[in-house]
Amino acid sequence: MTTENVTARLVAERIEIAPGETLDLALVFEIRPGWHTYWRNPGDSGDPPRIDWTLPEGVEAGPLRWPRPELIPVGPLANYGYSERAVHLIALSVPADWPIGEPVRIRADVDWLVCEEHCVPESGRLDLTLATVAVTRAATGAAVGPGPIDPAQAEVFAAARAGLPQGRIEGAVLGAAGERLGLVVPAQELPETIEGVWFFAGAWGLIEHAAAQPWRKVGNVLRIDLSPGAAVEQAAPEGLLVVADARGEVHSYEVAAVRGPLAEDTARDRPIGLPLAFLFAFLGGLILNLMPCVFPILAMKALNLINGLSGQSPDAARDRAVHGVAYTAGVLLFFTGLAALLLALRAGGAAVGWGFQLQYPPFVVFMAYVFFVIGLSLSGAVTIGARLMSLGGAKTGSGTAGAFGTGALAALVAAPCTAPFMGAALGYAVTLSWPLALAIMLTLGFGLALPFLVLSLVPRLARLLPRPGAWMETLKQALAFPMFAAAAWLVWVLSVQTGSGGVALVLGGLVLLAFGLWLRERSRSLPSARRRWAVAATSASLVGALYLGLETDRLASATLSESEQSASGLASEPYSPERLATARDARRPVFVNMTAAWCITCLVNERVALSAVEVAQRFADAGVLYLKGDWTNRDPAITAYLADHGRNGVPLYVFYPPDGDPQVLPQILTEDMVLRAIGSSAPGSSGRDG
Repeated sequence: MTTENVTARLVAERIEIAPGETLDLALVFEIRPGWHTYWRNPGDSGDPPRIDWTLPEGVEAGPLRWPRPELIPVGPLANYGYSERAVHLIALSVPADWPIGEPVRIRADVDWLVCEEHCVPESGRLDLTLATVAVTRAATGAAVGPGPIDPAQAEVFAAARAGLPQGRIEGAVLGAAGERLGLVVPAQELPETIEGVWFFAGAWGLIEHAAAQPWRKVGNVLRIDLSPGAAVEQAAPEGLLVVADARGEVHSYEVAAVRGPLAEDTARDRPIGLPLAFLFAFLGGLILNLMPCVFPILAMKALNLINGLSGQSPDAARDRAVHGVAYTAGVLLFFTGLAALLLALRAGGAAVGWGFQLQYPPFVVFMAYVFFVIGLSLSGAVTIGARLMSLGGAKTGSGTAGAFGTGALAALVAAPCTAPFMGAALGYAVTLSWPLALAIMLTLGFGLALPFLVLSLVPRLARLLPRPGAWMETLKQALAFPMFAAAAWLVWVLSVQTGSGGVALVLGGLVLLAFGLWLRERSRSLPSARRRWAVAATSASLVGALYLGLETDRLASATLSESEQSASGLASEPYSPERLATARDARRPVFVNMTAAWCITCLVNERVALSAVEVAQRFADAGVLYLKGDWTNRDPAITAYLADHGRNGVPLYVFYPPDGDPQVLPQILTEDMVLRAIGSSAPGSSGRDG
């Protein structure tokens, strides 16, 4: 039927239906140019279409299915609706005992509102008749139902289905965010790269329909800022999320949120663009060379470089250049693999962040073994093969493969560390498409490799280093001790993860490793027959060490003991979102410390900035609640907290004053920074001296 503004029709996907079958009908509105009809929530004004069915007994029609609407601005207000054409699908089912050959007669009395600058209520009666046919069996035994889809209607139904929501996203949270509303939606089902977002509230009054909706993707969640509507407390917290991806394709999802507290979103106040992310990644990589966890490898690298200065000929200069390039390639290749693994895990929904590999106890054991073996070799206790040592870069005059191995090893050790600028860059990187995220992480690796690359390519700088000499053997042996220290640190990390059982296993593995290497040394001068037995025994020792390392994964994770938690001198409570929210509601100042046992930067910060008596006294005087999040093992709540602050790794320090916005402190912390942060929150105080 046709009115002044709309042509309405009711069509079926097929003209035949079988008893017991469900078939889609379509209510189609062809709308006058400039005019529009309405979605299920019309927005600030309007009325959705309604159908009053007249159906034969037993025949049932489902509800209208709503394609994604458009946002239709009307002055300062906004409507949700459709222009040009609106197609609403309805499922029609016929009972199984419907007589074959008896037509199904359908009548729909439809009311709709169509608007331009003014609105016109319209209505019409639509009739449709379907023939009924039986389902027969083909020669193959397959069921043969009603005839094929009417080609004339196929395009209409295909377009209508393409506009329907693609599914429902669970786990969304709607909560207060200052004077606004925050909607946090899990992003695992959303496109990897998002270019546009809009949330259509499912009920009037939940939000201001015309208000801007700033959004950002942080980690594995999408956060949208909304303006609360006139009935925000009464309206159901559900609606339709519409997302445009990088290719311009539009996706829509039903969202049924739960009301709850939202984590503080300081990322909103710290926007970081792509150029700044690249700069931060580069600076973070440079500074990473100075972090304690990288020191043993840098020391080893310095020895290697000095060895390479034995000649000033063109060939020697070329060899040094090749050495530097190979070292850089090793760093970048490792970062490529690590970034690919990290992004793949996150795309699969895993809550992981920077340094996630050290949350796996067997990897910690493997790293302890590597440092222990290199230490034994540098000290001269054992002499392992040139090929293996070249991977560590400790062999004098090692070639391209050695330089490449050194670069990979440096990246392997540096990966769990976090330097200043790194946190913001990596947190931003994981919100981007994988090519951009990979580019940012490679920039971080290039910053790590750059100092040695420059020394290798610029002979004038290389000549500033000491000349080779007898002192090098002493230095080489001395460098064994940073390696042993690194191994000891990793054993301590394992003790936090697995308890004393894990320590026993790794110590047993180290004994087997040392025995195997010693036996190998002793068997060098033996006859070949006896040497084969020695090689077999050596191999068995190494296999036994690896087996013990893998066994650590089966041990139950241990939590930090009270004595370890209070090692900073401050009494702390375990972090939980609920504890933080309760303290904030009570207007109590809170200091949050996100740390991990394998994060040396975290440990140094606690010793330097959080262990002083004055700091503990200031915490007590100000009534500061000290919450400590231990990320040594996987913890989705801590991962989410880091993502909410645009971070992808620890450390992270956030101070919440009784009033006002939270303050994110630098990753390299000093006692003065902590005192100033707490002092500035006190009424009438301007800082530490105030």
